[in-house]
Amino acid sequence: HVQLVESGGESVQTGGSLRLSCGASPNTISNYVMGWFRQAPEKEREGVAAIDSEGDPHYEDSVQGRFKISKDNANSLLFLHMTNLKPEDSATYYCAAAACETEEWDDFQYHGQGTQVTVS
Repeated sequence: HVQLVESGGESVQTGGSLRLSCGASPNTISNYVMGWFRQAPEKEREGVAAIDSEGDPHYEDSVQGRFKISKDNANSLLFLHMTNLKPEDSATYYCAAAACETEEWDDFQYHGQGTQVTVS
């Protein structure tokens, strides 16, 4: 059973930085494709960054150059380093996992409970 627990969300000023963390059940980070999604009020949940089992990252255009996804396989941790934050980055951020090698956001079937990021 895959368990994902996010932390690190808080309120920050425009232009600020945050690091989100996700603790996962053993072997999840190393064996699954991992990702970060976000959902703003009255909007659909969207994928913003992913990292595959080899450590290769992928970013959506909206965060490219500002966000960096990384992972610590040994400690089963996933991170999202966010810089130059904008008000439109405000959302609940979710850690997610896909059991197959994929480039499709719909394949991320496991999501955590989320952590709130507010940029103002």
